[in-house]
Amino acid sequence: MKIAVIMGSKSDLPKLESGIEMIKKFGVEVVVRILSAHRTPVELSNFLEEIEDDTDVIIAAAGKAAHLPGVVAAQTLIPVVGLPIKSSTMDGLDSLLSMVQMPSGIPVATVTIDSGANAALMAIQIASVKYPELKVKLGDYRKEMADKVLADDASIQ
Repeated sequence: MKIAVIMGSKSDLPKLESGIEMIKKFGVEVVVRILSAHRTPVELSNFLEEIEDDTDVIIAAAGKAAHLPGVVAAQTLIPVVGLPIKSSTMDGLDSLLSMVQMPSGIPVATVTIDSGANAALMAIQIASVKYPELKVKLGDYRKEMADKVLADDASIQ
């Protein structure tokens, strides 16, 4: 089990840290790289070739025009989860729209702006199709969330 996390800039890392930790918590190997669709296209392509046979899902995070997830998706058959990063320009709406408006035939699953945790959970959920033990862990995680809400509810009764 392996998930790759690619970001276009080191400034994106703070938005990914919670997701990277979550992937590790679920017992999944994670490889993290900073590779730009525009500034390091050759290195990006080389990396995608390297991981083609042993990676289950890719999380690609980008801000502004946010081409990285689409460029990654165009070069691999590995499922790609796009993580839009909030920029100073349009509060992340530009990034979100860049990802969800991919042309027909090259999909990018896209999650909430700045939510590394949701990107990680989506990637784990996709990988759980192949690895049933991840489904069990996801079920446990959701039960923990439900228990917390019920405990909070009980605390105000």
